[in-house]
Amino acid sequence: MKESLHALSGAYVVDALDQEEREAFERHLPRCLDCQAEVASLREATALMADDAAMTPPDSLRTSVLAGISTIRPLPPEIAHPRTEESAPSNVVPMRRRRFRVASLVAAAAVAASVAVGVAWHPWDDQNTSSVSAADQVLAAADAQKVSLDFKDGSSASVYRSKSKGKAVILTDGMAAPPSGKVYELWFQDSKGTMVPAGLMPKSPDAKVLLRGNASGATAVGITVEPDGGSQAPTTAPIALFDLDKGTT
Repeated sequence: MKESLHALSGAYVVDALDQEEREAFERHLPRCLDCQAEVASLREATALMADDAAMTPPDSLRTSVLAGISTIRPLPPEIAHPRTEESAPSNVVPMRRRRFRVASLVAAAAVAASVAVGVAWHPWDDQNTSSVSAADQVLAAADAQKVSLDFKDGSSASVYRSKSKGKAVILTDGMAAPPSGKVYELWFQDSKGTMVPAGLMPKSPDAKVLLRGNASGATAVGITVEPDGGSQAPTTAPIALFDLDKGTT
């Protein structure tokens, strides 16, 4: 029974023991230094796999993980066969192989849990997957209209606007970097000529940027050179002004 208790350390860490097994293992744990070390090691490994932010997974996640674990019963520890009468007792457990088997079970369960939680609740900011997805939706919209401008250095930029989605996207091709300490800022221009901040452009020659704000009523999109961090109102004349009324499908 003592040898079979050794094999429960991994399942104990992931809370996959029934009441009787847990009570038996917890009675055994204070008297077994090997199991204490293994439980501490496995708990540290699973903790490192946790997300930065605390999240509460749904009840169904724990149920599905435990259901999978229950179909793979941990094998009892292998017994080392004595070579001679003076050899170690036959109940000595080869720790390296046992730990590898149990650690694999814990790692698989932890990966399944962390991946499931990450897919369901990972918070994406505007410059990551949510922005990319929204930008692609604008580009693929049936009513998306395009306005392009070529620059003297051979670079170019195009603005796509979808009124149905209320969004606009700018694509740049080979655009020069802004001067040191400066940034390109995007603007929506309304029918009165007022410029409204619509976000900053990355310092990259080829970029795809979803403009911030509602593009439905805009008459143009402008680009100005502003101090790092941007401005609330343009401080320079636009280096580019895309007339959305001239957009083509």
